[in-house]
Formats: sequence, C-alpha cells, structure tokens
Amino acid sequence: MSTWRFTDNRGTFKLDRPDLHSYTYFPIGDENGVMSSITPELGGDSKTGQNSFLLEPVSADNLHNNRSSRNFWVLTDDACWSAAGVSAAQQAAKLTDAAEPVSMEAGILWQKITRISSQQRLTASITSFVPHTAQQIELMKVEIRNDAEESRQIRGVAAIPIYGRRADNIRDHRNVTSMLNRIHTTVCGVANQPTMTFDERGHSSNSRVYGVFGAMGNAAGVAGEEAASGAAAPEGFIPLVEDFIGEGGSLENPRPLMESVSGKPLPVTGSGKEIDGYECMGGLVFPKVTLQPGEHVSFVIALAYGDGDVDALEQEIRPLLTVSSFDTLLKESRAFWEETVNVSYQTGDPDFDNWMCWVNTQPFLRRIYGCSFLPHHDYGRGGRGWRDLWQDCLALLVMNPESVREQLLNNCSGVRFDGTNATIIGSGLGEFIADRNGIARVWMDHGMWPWLTVKLYLEQTGDYGLLTERTPYFKDRMILHGDGADEDWSPEQGSLQMTADGRVLEGSVLEHLLIENLTSFYDVGEHGHIRIRGADWNDALDMAAQRGESVAFTAMYAQNLDDIADAVEKLQEKGIAERIPLAAELRILAEPDAASYETVDQKRAILRSYLESCTHTASGGIYEAEPKVLAQSLRDRASWIRRHIRETEWIDGENGEGWYNGYYDNDGEPLEGYDPESKTANMMLTSQVFTVMAGVATDDQVAKIVRAADHYLCRPEVGGYRLNTDFHEIKLNMGRMFGFSYGQKENGSVFCHMATMFANALYSRGFAGEGYRVIRLMYEQVRDMDRAGIYPGIPEYINDRGRGVYHYLTGAGSWLMLTVLSKMYGVHGEEGDLVLDPKLLSGQFDEDGNATVQLTFEGRKLCIAMHRESGLEAQELRVRELYLDGNRMDGNRIPAAVLRGLDPKTEHTVKVTL
Repeated sequence: MSTWRFTDNRGTFKLDRPDLHSYTYFPIGDENGVMSSITPELGGDSKTGQNSFLLEPVSADNLHNNRSSRNFWVLTDDACWSAAGVSAAQQAAKLTDAAEPVSMEAGILWQKITRISSQQRLTASITSFVPHTAQQIELMKVEIRNDAEESRQIRGVAAIPIYGRRADNIRDHRNVTSMLNRIHTTVCGVANQPTMTFDERGHSSNSRVYGVFGAMGNAAGVAGEEAASGAAAPEGFIPLVEDFIGEGGSLENPRPLMESVSGKPLPVTGSGKEIDGYECMGGLVFPKVTLQPGEHVSFVIALAYGDGDVDALEQEIRPLLTVSSFDTLLKESRAFWEETVNVSYQTGDPDFDNWMCWVNTQPFLRRIYGCSFLPHHDYGRGGRGWRDLWQDCLALLVMNPESVREQLLNNCSGVRFDGTNATIIGSGLGEFIADRNGIARVWMDHGMWPWLTVKLYLEQTGDYGLLTERTPYFKDRMILHGDGADEDWSPEQGSLQMTADGRVLEGSVLEHLLIENLTSFYDVGEHGHIRIRGADWNDALDMAAQRGESVAFTAMYAQNLDDIADAVEKLQEKGIAERIPLAAELRILAEPDAASYETVDQKRAILRSYLESCTHTASGGIYEAEPKVLAQSLRDRASWIRRHIRETEWIDGENGEGWYNGYYDNDGEPLEGYDPESKTANMMLTSQVFTVMAGVATDDQVAKIVRAADHYLCRPEVGGYRLNTDFHEIKLNMGRMFGFSYGQKENGSVFCHMATMFANALYSRGFAGEGYRVIRLMYEQVRDMDRAGIYPGIPEYINDRGRGVYHYLTGAGSWLMLTVLSKMYGVHGEEGDLVLDPKLLSGQFDEDGNATVQLTFEGRKLCIAMHRESGLEAQELRVRELYLDGNRMDGNRIPAAVLRGLDPKTEHTVKVTL
C-alpha cells in the first residue's frame, strides 16, 4: 500500500512520487481571503473570490491537462530544467525509468515539493503557503542546490501566468478581457491592473491589482538592484504570455528559454514599463549566479493582490521577499494553525491520531473556502450554504466556543418570519442571500440544523441566556413558506422583516428556533410527514416538491422539539425567564392542540393561518407563554411524530433485518421497501441515521438496522456504507440523484458525511463497536493513496472505484471530529460542566492501556489521560476515578465553576481511570 507517512504528532506527512496521482491538490489559504489550491507540480489556482482570480480557475480535470502552473525554470549552460517538473521532457519521462525522484512534505496549510535531477545534477525544493498576515499573498520559496562536483552557473526564471479577472471570463470574453489589461513591470515583478471588470450585464471600473513579485537571496558576484535587505531583484522581465512561449512554443516548452541555452538572448523588458491589452505573464528573469558544489541559492516569489495602486502593492510586498522573512512568516503561520486546531489525540494508532489533525482542520477550510473554491468544488459562486454555516459551528464550538456566541446570534437573523431561511451566507456576520443563483427555494431540513448547533453551545457553556437574546428576521420576496411572493416588497426596503408600524421586527433566539421547527411540524404531506419541498439534506432529491415527504428528517424534528422543550424548562429553572415572550402570530403554532395532530388537513390549515398573518409585515404584538405548558406541547408533538413513524414506516426484511422507509416520491409512493419474492431491497442510509439518532428506532430495531445496513449497503472494498442501494431506475419523480451513475456522489457512493452521522447515531444508542467500524472502514480506505488518491482528511464521498472525491470542504469534518471527541472519547459538556463517558474499544488504547486527548474547554487547556484497568469493553466502561491536577473529583464530571477557577495560561492534567 502506498500512502503518506506522518513525521510528528501534528499531522505533518511525507509522500513519495506525489506527481503520480493525477487528481490530488492541496489547500493553502488563510482567513485573510486568499484561497489557493496547489498540486505536486504547482498547478491549481489562486483567488480571493469569484471575481478576482490571480491564477486561471481550474476544475478537477484541469489539474492534469492544464499547462499553466507556478513554474520556475533553471537555465544552465546546456539545459533548461523545470524545478516544478513541467517541462515537456520531464513530462515525457514521468512514467519511465528515467523519471525524476519527487517527494512531498506537508503540514497544516503548507506544502514542500523536492525534486532531484541526476541528469542536470540539481535538487529543487519549493515550499508554498499563504501567510497569516493582513496582506493578501501566496508565498513560495524556491531553493536550487548544485549536486555536481564542480561549480556551476545557473539562472532562475519564474514563469507564472497572471489570469487577473473573474472566473466567468474563462470563456466568456476571455480574449476581449485581455484588452482591458494594463501590465506594469516594477523593480521586483510584473503586475496587472485591468481597467474594468467586464460582464455583458454591465461593466465597472476596476481597482484590483494582481502581481507576481520575486527576489533572489544573496550570492557572491550577483549584480542587480536590491529589492530588500539581503535580496536581489530580477534583472529583467518577460511580461506577456505570447513573448514567453514564443511562436510554436508552449508553457512546457518555451521557445525563448530553450533557445537561450544556445546563446540567444532572452526577450527581457526592464522595470518601469507598461504594456496594454495582452495576456499577462509573471516572467521574472533573475541574475546569473555561480554555485559551488553543495551550495544552494534561494528565490522568494509572491503572488499578491492589491487595490488601487501598483507601486503601493510592490512597496508592501518588497520587505517580504527575503528568505528570513519567508521563514519567519511560515513559522508564524504554522504556530497560528497549531494553536487554532487545538484538539489532538494519542491512542494505540498514531496514524489515526495524525489523520484526525486533518479532519479537525477541515471545518476551518470551509470557513476559508466556503463550498466553491477548490478544484472538485466547481459549482456555485462562493459563500457557504445555510446547512454548512451551522454544521461548521459544531467543530468551532469544540475548539473555540468563545468566538461562536456572536456567530450564532447573527446566524439566526437569516431566518424568515415564515420559518424558512436565506440559503447563502455572505462574507460578513449577518450577511445573507436568498440563493446564489437567484432561485429562492425551501429545503425542508434547513430548520432542523440550527437547534443542533445551539444545543451543543448550551451543553458546552451552560449559557442559556443566549436563548433570550433578540435578533432580527430575514426578509425578501418569498412568503408563505415558499409558496408565494410578496408583491409589496422591493429590494430597496432591505433584507429585514418590518412591523406594520415601520419598526424592525426582532425576536429571541428561542423564538427563531420555535418558528423553524413548528412551521415544519405543520407543513405535512398526505402521509403525515413533513413535505420534502425543494429537497432535504440530500440536495439531489429535488424532483418531489408536490407530493414528496421526508420521513427521515421528520424524525429529527421530533428530537428537536423534545430538546427545545427541555431548554424552555431550563430557562424557568435557572431563573432566566418566568414567562416566554413570543410574537403574537406564533400563538396558533405554539399552544397545545393535540386534536389537530392526527389529520393532515387540520395541520395544513393551522400553518396556512399563521403564514397568512405575516405575508408582508408582522404585527409586532407579543404574547407570553407559560414555560411548562409550552414545553409539554412540544413534547406532545415529538411523541406523536415518533409513534406515527414507528406505526407506518417500519420495513421487515429477512434473517432478522429491518429498516425504516425515509421518503415518499412525487407520486406519493414509499421510496424504500423489500420484495420477499425477489429478495431485493431499496434502502437509504439517511433514513436509518435519523430514525436511530432521534430515538424513533427502538434498541431492537437499531440492531436490525445494523444487520440490514451490513447486508445491503456496506462495501468494505470502497470504504464502507453506501448512501443507498441501486434502485435500477431513473426516478424523475424523486430527484436527479437517480440520473447519476450508481456509486457516484448522492447515488450510492460512500457519502462520508452521512456515514459519519451513522457512526454518531450508533454511538449515541450504545452500539460503540458498530459505530467505530463505520469510521474505521472510511479511514482505512482513504489512507491508501493507491486506492483513494487523496491526502490526509475525509472527502465528501468515495466513489465506486474507491477514490476520495470532493476533498476538504465537507460537513463530514465537523461531524467526524464531534463523533470522535464526544462519543468515542466521551468528552462533552453538560450545561458547562465537563463530562467524561468514553466508549473506546480495547484496541484503541496503547499497549499500556492509555489514551489521551488534548483540548480547550471553558477556555482552559486540558490534557485528559485515560487509563483502562478494568478490561471491560466500550459498552461497559465507566469512570472509576477522576483527578484534576491531582485533586479527586466526584463521579465523571468536572463542574464549570471548578474549570473557570483554573489558570487559563497553563495546561491542566485530567487523569481518568476506567
């Protein structure tokens, strides 16, 4: 098995011949806005948004067929060699015995590629990262070492095409937009500042600057203007693509560079020049330098973004173009990410522990990249979706809960007063968009996710006061839960819900959550389950808007209603609220009316009455609910849902198997079932996850579900539990997923997000061994580079060939982190107390019976060391002794008050005997 090798306990890994994996790419970005992807041959792209790409946008298949890269040429007396490995000759030799040895070393958001040429007697090492600075730059350091036994003279040439425009222009007026280019050569590099942004819908003036700047470290006898202390500027530039490649040449075989070996001078331009109207090339020609045997020379290259002024951008970048500055910034960046990703593990499997470092990083990657800005994620135009917003907060709550309170409060302001929500989140807090494509729709699961995140916040912090905080509602043209348009609304009114007397409507966080969950409870189809609308979690179940129903998520709404009921009572118990103030319109949804639960028509009528009361403005009136009455009415609804699903949706298979039907299609027919004559089954993993997680499935049924999932869905050779069986039809009455080939994405792949939630659900119900198997199968698959073809971490899905696809930007990261920490290790919060209830299997401890987790809880750094003495397995494990810094604690918890009394600057030791 070919795979990565970890070299420390923070996820740093090495990999030989990474260039033999055609679809691999690595994220290098930062919260300053730079979003880059980079391949082992320095392909990929760099951007700060949909409308500002410095490097040409790429999708997955561009990675192996696009000649554009962050290339660096080394010219000697008799050869022209690419330090990135992308000359025509190197590519031709790549799959032969003459291939150059290549290795990769990488850590959290930095990559180093080392390439050795025995023919050229040179070694190149290229390190790339995005520094944690205010400047929007990507940096690379190129080190060239002379491996010959004699001195040699070399010249370095950076060759980075500058795309410098919006992604749409990749084909929409690509040539026309080049005519807008204003290309400048400066002391240190080449910059392009187009005159305007170009779009047939309208043009606007452009202030964005894109540049490639560089400098060479000091070497004896090097001439050239000093770019910064200890660095020499390029001695010339080739700022146009067509001049760089030459007639008949290419980026892999640039004619001028090849001819320079024979003595023909390079077509260089000096600094201070401007050339208009052509494709821009970051062609930086450095002075010649003589290297003694074993000596090396370094070059620092910056891909930089600026606004307004080319000279100002260069002045900002020049101090960063030294080796010492590069090394300092890399050290600071690595320290920042090590501090930020502050959960780590030490068990009997150090490779798994290191792999989890990458899983823990993935929620931060989605905060940087959204869901659109890595090569496989070539859909959409940036931003995160509603679901992503809340699920990413799950991991952030574990690692830095203090930063999340404001986010949660602002996130709630994306809820409409009719219970639906904006679907795209802008770059700023509280910035929402109805939909990225201008087609506002309703996903029936959207109202379910916010409570899960708020609940975790309450468990971690005990801060129930959050529920009483007030925040506005989102408003646009959509009304009536997606079934109507408000013709009285116009964009000029803004995106805030108003009252009839012109005030901004605000409601408590609790009120926002109640509206989401109660409107969903009443929005039912003919079988009494919640209508699927545009889709549920599975976006590809998008063709059953009229008669489709999602039983799976109806189950989760039941769990939400139960949990919210508990929270309502806590507000009274803690003296935070004796009464619950709610919008007057909400009374018809919130007050108990058990007789209405049984009939679809009555439920729909109640919902319609509420929706028609708030089509354009809200009254602004308030009614006060009694907590215990409100809580009981929520529990009654939850009980009704569970009973209804158990009575109507259970499917008996054979040999002790069974599962729940989770959907109805647009013909009103159940999606899942079992045919005893043919012994064939239709089964969806999602349906089982949420009925298990929500407590709809009994313990006996959970065991039967596991047997059925093992039989019909589990394929260890591709990573475990597939999302569904093969339905063998294109179901136009259900969704586009059935048009996908089986084993791809939402149709029958191992969809890691849902598989991880399956593991979480099984752990929650006491099936620890079964839950761990789900995780282990995915891990074993993706750690094999020959099969999965990805770097450490968990992808969105694993296809029918076993390849990991849509890497990095997936909710599976948050859910896997949460599952490993809170279920497997059993480290979680209860009203701010730290509670330990581990479900580790014997094989997960080291040979001495130890397992350790390090994390921050209540702002205190903790090292929790667990020692297994009892010999019991996960289901029977109990905390026998618990010590905090040598002081015995009662039971299995450390009170919040005790934790808050600890020194926040010191790591504290928690010793647990099991």
